[in-house]
Amino acid sequence: MFYIIGLGLSDEKDITLRGLEAIRSSTRVYLEAYTSILIVQKERLEEFYGKPLILADRDMVESESDEILRDAHTQDVALLVVGDPFGATTHTDILLRARALGISTRVIHNASIMNAVGACGLQLYNFGQTVSLVFFTDTWRPDSFYDRVRENADLGMHTLILLDIKVKEQSEGNLARGRKIYEPPRYMSIPQAVAQLAEVEDTRQGGVLVPERTLAIALSRVGGGPGDERIVCGTLAQLREQPADVFGQPLHSLVIVGRRLHHLEAEYAAAFSIDATVWKELAREVYGCNFD
Repeated sequence: MFYIIGLGLSDEKDITLRGLEAIRSSTRVYLEAYTSILIVQKERLEEFYGKPLILADRDMVESESDEILRDAHTQDVALLVVGDPFGATTHTDILLRARALGISTRVIHNASIMNAVGACGLQLYNFGQTVSLVFFTDTWRPDSFYDRVRENADLGMHTLILLDIKVKEQSEGNLARGRKIYEPPRYMSIPQAVAQLAEVEDTRQGGVLVPERTLAIALSRVGGGPGDERIVCGTLAQLREQPADVFGQPLHSLVIVGRRLHHLEAEYAAAFSIDATVWKELAREVYGCNFD
């Protein structure tokens, strides 16, 4: 059996009982370590699970899946992923490869930012398409995500934006030369994300991400508890002006609030706002919320 097991959002205790049983029954257990990260070290996971973990980087998961799937016809093999297994297309791909080889598969689900984003007070059924925001470079500044945000905005829906992470990435020069030299890990911050959104708005001029009139919610380490979890609400302009440490440690996500904002959503989120007066004024004037 080949298992893909979601680890949840935070630490070693987020595993489900069903997931823990599958880990302990497995001959080999891989920890996928590039589409997302937990806030604890590998050693803590190994101690709690009672199993050694094999780190699976991008090359292994995408190019060496045969090694991960080796002997899974006759033994239990597990791949652990942060959040829920279906949070990345990579995991769907390896499941298809396992099925093509005639290997039995099982997915064990867990919480992910896709549902835990509700911690900010916005209702999950009011979210539209989720988009990713990558680090801009001097030669690559993709803005196709803007179309998805605009489609959501046209329907009044909220947009969850997943901010880029770079783990075990090669520079363009090293990649071109085939050198296995990796850059230090990088995690996109909220101010950087907002700056990139503002740049794209300036180019597109669609009125979707106007910094002074667009409400947004920054989230960090959701599910990590009072010591780690951060939720900060404000206009995009207010978020851009805050120092990076206000938003806590990575990983970060950002929500663009849709115009169908309900007054109860706005009221709940106001508790996390930089300036509750400004938050409620814009919610009333721009988003049509009635707090009476």
